[in-house]
Amino acid sequence: MNAAEIEKCIDDFGTDIYRFCLKLCVDKADAEDLYQQTFLKALETGWTIDWENNPKALFFSLAHNLWKSDRRKQARRNMIAPCSNIDNERETVLHSEESIEEDYLQKELLAEVRQIIQTLPERFQVPLILFYLSNCPIEQIAAILKKPSGTVKSRLFKGRSLIKKRLEDAGYER
Repeated sequence: MNAAEIEKCIDDFGTDIYRFCLKLCVDKADAEDLYQQTFLKALETGWTIDWENNPKALFFSLAHNLWKSDRRKQARRNMIAPCSNIDNERETVLHSEESIEEDYLQKELLAEVRQIIQTLPERFQVPLILFYLSNCPIEQIAAILKKPSGTVKSRLFKGRSLIKKRLEDAGYER
Protein backbone atom coordinates (compact mmCIF):
# COMPACT_ATOMS: atom_id res chain seq x y z
CA MET A 1 0.00 0.00 0.00
CA ASN A 2 1.43 3.35 -0.97
CA ALA A 3 0.81 6.87 0.32
CA ALA A 4 -1.70 7.68 -2.43
CA GLU A 5 -3.86 4.68 -1.51
CA ILE A 6 -3.68 5.62 2.18
CA GLU A 7 -4.74 9.17 1.32
CA LYS A 8 -7.69 7.83 -0.70
CA CYS A 9 -8.69 5.59 2.24
CA ILE A 10 -8.50 8.53 4.64
CA ASP A 11 -10.68 10.60 2.31
CA ASP A 12 -13.20 7.78 1.76
CA PHE A 13 -13.71 6.47 5.28
CA GLY A 14 -11.27 8.24 7.60
CA THR A 15 -14.06 9.89 9.61
CA ASP A 16 -15.71 6.53 10.28
CA ILE A 17 -12.42 5.07 11.47
CA TYR A 18 -11.77 8.14 13.65
CA ARG A 19 -15.26 7.91 15.18
CA PHE A 20 -14.67 4.23 15.90
CA CYS A 21 -11.31 5.03 17.52
CA LEU A 22 -12.94 7.75 19.61
CA LYS A 23 -15.63 5.39 20.87
CA LEU A 24 -13.09 2.69 21.70
CA CYS A 25 -10.65 4.97 23.50
CA VAL A 26 -13.13 7.47 24.99
CA ASP A 27 -10.20 9.93 25.33
CA LYS A 28 -9.71 12.23 22.35
CA ALA A 29 -5.89 12.22 22.49
CA ASP A 30 -5.76 8.42 22.67
CA ALA A 31 -8.25 8.17 19.80
CA GLU A 32 -6.13 10.44 17.63
CA ASP A 33 -3.07 8.32 18.41
CA LEU A 34 -4.93 5.12 17.55
CA TYR A 35 -6.24 6.68 14.33
CA GLN A 36 -2.74 7.67 13.24
CA GLN A 37 -1.28 4.31 14.25
CA THR A 38 -3.94 2.52 12.20
CA PHE A 39 -3.05 4.25 8.95
CA LEU A 40 0.67 4.18 9.71
CA LYS A 41 0.53 0.43 10.32
CA ALA A 42 -1.37 -0.05 7.04
CA LEU A 43 1.33 1.93 5.25
CA GLU A 44 4.14 -0.03 6.93
CA THR A 45 2.69 -3.47 6.21
CA GLY A 46 2.53 -2.89 2.48
CA TRP A 47 -0.83 -4.59 1.96
CA THR A 48 -2.59 -4.33 -1.34
CA ILE A 49 -6.15 -3.09 -1.01
CA ASP A 50 -8.86 -5.01 -2.81
CA TRP A 51 -11.36 -2.24 -3.54
CA GLU A 52 -13.97 -4.85 -4.57
CA ASN A 53 -14.04 -6.34 -1.08
CA ASN A 54 -14.84 -3.92 1.71
CA PRO A 55 -11.49 -2.19 2.51
CA LYS A 56 -13.14 -0.25 5.33
CA ALA A 57 -13.44 -3.48 7.32
CA LEU A 58 -9.69 -3.96 7.03
CA PHE A 59 -9.07 -0.63 8.75
CA PHE A 60 -11.72 -1.27 11.42
CA SER A 61 -10.06 -4.61 12.13
CA LEU A 62 -6.60 -3.05 12.22
CA ALA A 63 -7.76 -0.29 14.61
CA HIS A 64 -9.46 -2.85 16.85
CA ASN A 65 -6.37 -5.06 16.99
CA LEU A 66 -4.09 -2.11 17.76
CA TRP A 67 -6.50 -0.98 20.50
CA LYS A 68 -6.56 -4.48 22.05
CA SER A 69 -2.78 -4.63 21.94
CA ASP A 70 -2.50 -1.25 23.63
CA ARG A 71 -4.98 -2.27 26.34
CA ARG A 72 -2.92 -5.36 27.08
CA LYS A 73 0.21 -3.25 27.29
CA GLN A 74 -1.51 -0.78 29.64
CA ALA A 75 -2.76 -3.64 31.83
CA ARG A 76 0.78 -5.03 32.14
CA ARG A 77 2.11 -1.58 33.02
CA ASN A 78 -0.66 -0.96 35.57
CA MET A 79 0.24 -4.19 37.32
CA ILE A 80 3.78 -2.87 37.75
CA ALA A 81 3.01 0.80 38.53
CA PRO A 82 -0.67 1.85 38.67
CA CYS A 83 -1.62 5.32 37.47
CA SER A 84 -4.90 7.19 37.00
CA ASN A 85 -6.23 9.65 34.45
CA ILE A 86 -7.31 13.00 35.88
CA ASP A 87 -9.01 14.30 32.74
CA ASN A 88 -12.49 12.91 32.18
CA GLU A 89 -13.84 14.69 29.12
CA ARG A 90 -17.13 13.59 27.67
CA GLU A 91 -18.95 14.36 24.46
CA THR A 92 -21.99 16.55 24.81
CA VAL A 93 -25.00 16.58 22.57
CA LEU A 94 -27.18 19.69 22.42
CA HIS A 95 -30.74 19.61 21.22
CA SER A 96 -31.95 23.18 20.74
CA GLU A 97 -35.62 22.27 20.32
CA GLU A 98 -35.84 20.51 23.70
CA SER A 99 -36.22 22.15 27.06
CA ILE A 100 -33.27 22.49 29.41
CA GLU A 101 -34.61 19.77 31.69
CA GLU A 102 -35.11 17.30 28.87
CA ASP A 103 -31.66 18.18 27.51
CA TYR A 104 -30.09 17.58 30.92
CA LEU A 105 -31.91 14.26 31.38
CA GLN A 106 -30.89 13.17 27.87
CA LYS A 107 -27.24 14.05 28.58
CA GLU A 108 -27.40 12.18 31.86
CA LEU A 109 -28.86 9.11 30.17
CA LEU A 110 -26.21 9.23 27.41
CA ALA A 111 -23.45 9.51 30.01
CA GLU A 112 -24.90 6.54 31.90
CA VAL A 113 -25.12 4.44 28.71
CA ARG A 114 -21.52 5.35 27.78
CA GLN A 115 -20.35 4.35 31.23
CA ILE A 116 -22.24 1.06 31.03
CA ILE A 117 -20.79 0.32 27.58
CA GLN A 118 -17.27 1.02 28.86
CA THR A 119 -17.77 -1.44 31.74
CA LEU A 120 -19.11 -4.23 29.52
CA PRO A 121 -16.75 -7.05 28.57
CA GLU A 122 -14.90 -6.39 25.31
CA ARG A 123 -16.78 -9.12 23.47
CA PHE A 124 -20.01 -7.11 23.90
CA GLN A 125 -18.50 -3.62 23.84
CA VAL A 126 -16.84 -3.74 20.41
CA PRO A 127 -19.86 -5.10 18.44
CA LEU A 128 -22.13 -2.51 20.09
CA ILE A 129 -19.78 0.33 19.17
CA LEU A 130 -19.37 -0.90 15.61
CA PHE A 131 -23.09 -1.52 15.06
CA TYR A 132 -24.65 1.51 16.74
CA LEU A 133 -21.98 4.17 16.58
CA SER A 134 -20.17 3.30 13.35
CA ASN A 135 -23.24 1.95 11.52
CA CYS A 136 -21.44 -1.19 10.36
CA PRO A 137 -23.59 -4.06 9.08
CA ILE A 138 -23.43 -7.36 10.95
CA GLU A 139 -21.49 -9.09 8.17
CA GLN A 140 -18.81 -6.41 8.29
CA ILE A 141 -18.56 -6.66 12.09
CA ALA A 142 -18.21 -10.43 11.72
CA ALA A 143 -15.36 -9.91 9.27
CA ILE A 144 -13.66 -7.38 11.56
CA LEU A 145 -13.91 -9.59 14.64
CA LYS A 146 -13.31 -12.81 12.67
CA LYS A 147 -16.44 -14.36 14.20
CA PRO A 148 -19.58 -15.83 12.60
CA SER A 149 -22.46 -13.41 12.04
CA GLY A 150 -24.64 -15.42 14.43
CA THR A 151 -22.11 -14.81 17.19
CA VAL A 152 -22.14 -11.08 16.45
CA LYS A 153 -25.96 -11.05 16.56
CA SER A 154 -26.04 -12.87 19.89
CA ARG A 155 -23.41 -10.53 21.36
CA LEU A 156 -25.42 -7.51 20.22
CA PHE A 157 -28.55 -8.98 21.81
CA LYS A 158 -26.74 -9.83 25.05
CA GLY A 159 -25.06 -6.39 25.13
CA ARG A 160 -28.40 -4.62 24.70
CA SER A 161 -29.89 -6.81 27.42
CA LEU A 162 -27.05 -5.97 29.81
CA ILE A 163 -27.42 -2.24 29.10
CA LYS A 164 -31.18 -2.43 29.63
CA LYS A 165 -30.79 -4.35 32.89
CA ARG A 166 -28.18 -1.95 34.25
CA LEU A 167 -30.29 1.07 33.30
CA GLU A 168 -33.30 -0.43 35.05
CA ASP A 169 -31.16 -1.15 38.12
CA ALA A 170 -30.02 2.49 38.07
CA GLY A 171 -33.65 3.65 38.11
CA TYR A 172 -34.23 4.51 34.48
CA GLU A 173 -37.53 3.44 33.01
CA ARG A 174 -38.56 3.02 29.39
